[in-house]
This record gives sequence, structure tokens and C-alpha cells, in this order.
Amino acid sequence: MYAASFRRLASGVAFIATASGGAVLSLASSDKDRTIVESWRRTIGDPTASVPSRSVQESVLSGASLSNPLDVLVIGGGATGSGVALDAATRGLRVGLVERDDFSSGTSSRSTKLIHGGVRYLEKAVFNLDYGQLRLVFHALEERKQLIENAPHLCHALPCMTPCFSWFEVVYFWMGLKMYDLVAGRRLLHLSRYYSAKQSVELFPTLASKGKNKSTTLAGTVVYYDGQMNDSRVNVGLACTAALAGASVLNHAEVVSLIRDGVTQRVIGARIRNNLSGKEFDTYAKVVVNAAGPFCDSVRKMADGESKPMICPSSGVHIVLPDYYSPQGMGLIVPKTKDGRVVFMLPWLGKTVAGTTDSPTSITSLPKPNEDEIQFILDTITDYLNIKVRRTDVLSAWSGIRPLAMDPTAKNTENMSRDHIVLEDCPGLVTITGGKWTTYRSMAEDAVDAAIKSGKLKPSNDCVTQKLQLVGSYGWDPSSFAALAQQYVRVKKTHGGKMVPGTMDTAAAKHLSHAYGSMADRVATIAQEEGLGKRLAHGHPFLEAEVAYCARNEYCESAVDFIARRCRIAFLDTNAAEQALKRVVEILASEHKWGKSRQMQELKMAKEFLQTFKSSKNAH
Repeated sequence: MYAASFRRLASGVAFIATASGGAVLSLASSDKDRTIVESWRRTIGDPTASVPSRSVQESVLSGASLSNPLDVLVIGGGATGSGVALDAATRGLRVGLVERDDFSSGTSSRSTKLIHGGVRYLEKAVFNLDYGQLRLVFHALEERKQLIENAPHLCHALPCMTPCFSWFEVVYFWMGLKMYDLVAGRRLLHLSRYYSAKQSVELFPTLASKGKNKSTTLAGTVVYYDGQMNDSRVNVGLACTAALAGASVLNHAEVVSLIRDGVTQRVIGARIRNNLSGKEFDTYAKVVVNAAGPFCDSVRKMADGESKPMICPSSGVHIVLPDYYSPQGMGLIVPKTKDGRVVFMLPWLGKTVAGTTDSPTSITSLPKPNEDEIQFILDTITDYLNIKVRRTDVLSAWSGIRPLAMDPTAKNTENMSRDHIVLEDCPGLVTITGGKWTTYRSMAEDAVDAAIKSGKLKPSNDCVTQKLQLVGSYGWDPSSFAALAQQYVRVKKTHGGKMVPGTMDTAAAKHLSHAYGSMADRVATIAQEEGLGKRLAHGHPFLEAEVAYCARNEYCESAVDFIARRCRIAFLDTNAAEQALKRVVEILASEHKWGKSRQMQELKMAKEFLQTFKSSKNAH
């Protein structure tokens, strides 16, 4: 068995070496493109710039008429939809985007938090000598590099440790990951390397030195690098960057029907309902882009009730554990457990994320993990740790729906695509679905290209998003937190109304710097000058000032918008999120002029939302 595996690896090395020689992706950009990127850099990187208000965005959308339509209307404010809006706007097109809930409220906020370079595709490429799979790896590696560079405050390289309980596994994984290094080339984050058992336990103290049945001993580990991100904050950054670039983006705005031309039957717009006010209006566009993720089939059925389904939904469950389960700066990934699944434990925002499951599911707006899935993850990671793994340690748990896509026009629908699909099966409605977070930018580019072709649009330039950084990225560097700690204080308002200054401690400064990038100064100013420097929950760095900032600058319209997508406290610790809720609602009420009834409604809805994260059964 071992000899056969090594022979296949050897043939795979030759295949990779040959294919890599001709797989150089073109990144050449013209002087015109560089000039355009520099122009957008000045607009997006302006420290005084603010996104247009929600009312302004809605008025632009409602004012798009049959005689003066938008160029592109995007349905869906996830990573792909927001990416489409940014791509189209920076090509000089007139763009609108509507999202029925909040930016990143669906799959895009419920990911593994990894920016995958496609290491699993590489294994398939090697053993099947499949150039198609290898192209996916090249593509993912390029997009991983660009995503980290375009949002450096929200994305970083993360070393991931693969435990080996035999010398065959050591050689197998070392050779495989060295091939990964070779394929990455200039897109490499850091070189992979082998660590002895002793070194591995020093790097990852909770790693078990014995295998599951205690008959095998840890032979060492192989460490490679992938990317990690704060997914929903990247998504919100995309939406806000699109708004700064001129797109009219509106969350909590639902498409209730599509408008079609009475003669040609082409889709020419949509009926929109503002889910906050209940007001409905029509908006017209030359092309509508359906980027609704798992819900794209329901949008397609608005245009054609007979359309064949594209989505085969799969559920991915993740749990969050205390920080002592994994060291800061080192993840653990087991590529294949006894039942063939991948399991991982990754440090993330001061906690440990563990997962994942992959099972068929139904499509719902608020998927919930079940206890069997949570227990499966706990049981699986127990095999690789030397500490007791307890259900009472779980701080939060969530489920996300992966929209695996099938091409409805293909004759053979047996194989679902891990790549994305763009099609226009109804004139005027371009659908983009499938793919993964890492490749959202190129997915958006493909969708905009298809929209331009469909609507015979006239962009002022080609796609420039490859080198376009997101809001908060310009002027940021990893040491920015130190300036925050030195220049600002956290002023806290007591119950008696007295203002008490406190230090901007390192934990709070680092959090603000990494969450908001170069915009962190604005948040720190609010904390200092408006008495909103108090922490929202004990043991967490989130400040009251963030609520006010997000309401003013990031279209934060509800308590759930804040605890789930602007700060990540719902994903990190449901008990802490419940503690913070009252104060979050009070600050949002002040910002948005809510009455008592709306405040009570917000508290109720937020607590119901936290129940979908198993809040009643998590650690208190």
C-alpha cells in the first residue's frame, strides 16, 4: 500500500512540475488601470470619507426608472454580491445592491474563517493527474494572496499543523505540502516544514502524543500556511467600499418580485420592500445579477417558475471553545479522520474554532446546529488532544449553508461543482453561485463580465479590483495599535453621568486596529470624546463606541447586525453577547431614534437569534 502511494506521489510531482511551468497567471496591468486604481485609492482611503446615508441610498434606488435605469442591480449582499457591486462600480457603471437581511447575514459570516489555497484540490490533482483540479489550486492561491493584501487588517497567514502518527504519514504529508509550496511559487505565504514530536508539543501543548487507541505515538507534525480572516467584517468592508465607490447599497431591503418587459420578457428591474419601514418601490436596471447564495433558486423562480434547481445545500457546523484549546498563532488540521472528513481547531479572535460537518440540509434563513453535530465535533477532536473535551466548554455554535452548485443546463448533473457557475437562463437575469469565499473577487469579475455582455453595457475601464484595497486598509500597518494606545483614552460614563478616563489598553487597541484598520482612530475618538469607552462585556475587547461608529458608518440597523456581523461577539460567546445586548440596544436607540417599543422588539429578536447559536446550552 505504501509503495503504491509513493509511486503515485512521485508521478504527481512530475505532473505538477510540468504543469507549473505553463501555469503563470497574467497579472499585467496597463498604465490606465494603475491610474484608475490610484484614483480609487484616494477616494476609498480618504480618512474623512463617509458612506452615503441609508435614506440617500434608498432614494437613488427608488429613483432608477424605466427611462433612467441602473446599469446593474445586484440581489444579495454576501461576499459575492458585495464583490459584484464593488467591481461594477469601479468600472464606472451605475450600480445598486439590495440585501433582504444584512450584509453577510447568510453563508458569508458562517464560514470556517480560512482563506483556502486549495490544498485538498491539489491531492485530487496529484492522484488523478487532473489538470482541471490543478487549475483550481492555482486560482485559489492567487486569490488568497490578493485577499490578504487587499484587507491586511482583517486577513493574515496562519500556520496549520497536521499531526502524523507514523513515519509514512510524515513522509506522505511532507511531500504533499512541499508540492503545495512548489505550486504556490511567488504566491507562497511561508514554507511548510516538519517538526519533531517534542517540538510539536511545545508549539501546541494540548496536542495528544498518543493516537486514538494509544498504540501509536506521535511521530511529528508537518506545518503549512493558509490564510485566515474575519469573514463578516471583510464582507461589510466590501459593501462600504462599494458605497464609497458610488454603488447604492441597501441592507434590509428584499426583492418581492422581478419586473419583466411585457414584449421581450427580459428582466428589467425588481419590486423592493424596505423591511425596516415596510415601504415598497420599483427599481429598474439594464441587468439584474442574482447573487443570493443558497437562495438563488428562489430568485430564479421569480423569473421562471419552471427553472431547474441549481443548489444542493450542505450544512457546515462549527463550535467555539476557550482559548486554551489551541495556542494563539497555530491551528490544527486533520485532513482525513476515520470517516473521511476534515477536522480542524483554529485560533480565532482570542478563542478556538473547531469543526466541521458536511451533511445535506434544507435551505433556511437561520440554520441551527443540532446537538448530534456538536457532539460529533467534540468526539472527533478528543482523539487529537490530551485534555478533556466537554460540552460545557462550548461558548457558541453555528451552522452555515454551503451552496454547492449544479449547472442546470448540463446533461450530467451527478457531479456538483466546488467551482462557481455563471449563467443567464432568463434574459436580463445573470446568476452567479457556487465557489467559495477565497475566490469571491474573481467570481464577481466573471459575473460583471457576463452582465456587461448581457446588457451591452459600456464600462469606462476593465476590472481593477485585483489591486484595490478595502476601506480601512490604506495607511494601516501591524503596529497601528500602538499609536491608538498612546494617543487615546477610553472615557467611561458612570451611572451618575460622570466622565471617568481610563487607559486604551493593548487588548482594546489591537482589537480596534484589526477590526477597523485605519478607521480605528474614528472609533477611538468616539470612545474618548463621547464617553463610550466602556467594554460591552467582561473579558472581551469590544467597546460601546463601536456600536455608535457602526450605526453611523457601516449601515448597522439592528442589534443582531452588531453582535453578529459588525463585532463577532455572538459567534465568540453567546453568554457575553446576552450581557452586552441591553447596552447595544440603548446606543442604537440613541443613534436611530428608536422608541421603547422598538427597543423591546430588538431585545426579543436578538435573544431569539442567539438561540440559533445554542445559547441556552453553552457555557455561562
